[in-house]
Amino acid sequence: MAVFVALGAFLMTLAGGWVAQRVTDRRHLVLGLAGGLMLGVVGLDLLPEAIDAAGGEVFGVPAALLLFVGGFLVAHLVERLLAGRHAAHGAGDERVPQVGLTAAAAMVGHSLMDGVALGAAFQVGGGIGVAVALAVITHDFADGFNTYTLTRLYGNARRKALLMLFADALAPIVGAATTLLFTLPEELLGCYLGFFGGALLYLAAAEILPEAHHTHPARSTLLCTVAGVGFIWLVVGIAE
Repeated sequence: MAVFVALGAFLMTLAGGWVAQRVTDRRHLVLGLAGGLMLGVVGLDLLPEAIDAAGGEVFGVPAALLLFVGGFLVAHLVERLLAGRHAAHGAGDERVPQVGLTAAAAMVGHSLMDGVALGAAFQVGGGIGVAVALAVITHDFADGFNTYTLTRLYGNARRKALLMLFADALAPIVGAATTLLFTLPEELLGCYLGFFGGALLYLAAAEILPEAHHTHPARSTLLCTVAGVGFIWLVVGIAE
């Protein structure tokens, strides 16, 4: 059942990527929406789940929050290192394609864990499985949208963006299938969500949103960002 439901996530991810590439003439609106979706996913979905699942504290701070900060710092470090190597080869201030691919790969990893969570939920019970399925299928639209947008934002070819989009769409199916063989410990899943949330927030705050408002600081761009956050809030509310 979990694998069957993951097929819905596959189609929804592709739909998100399709929308992202069809509205390239409104790039600032796409980026504004993508930033809002990413902010909503981190603040309203990933981080609360991570805190609940990871449990325990490390020197007075929840483990999920420490990993959240760690994910933010690692994303910043990776980008700086890749940018330094790029500049050393005479590329100046141009965007680093590897950063986009790394970010998209992280989205694929997140979608893989979505599939694992989906399979684990159906192992617990049908009611929980349906609730998780609704959340996964709905927010995978945002995942597909962001995966394609991130890859293209850093100057990668459309072909690479489509390959990353397809990998992101396939990941939930693979993740759900793996739960037929094993169950991921809840604490490990919570730690991963915290770390990934930090990395995703860095990309949204330091890259996506500044780029969206750089050339088109319009009210419509801001409204798209708010709409992205609102959409995720709606998804989380329905899932709960």
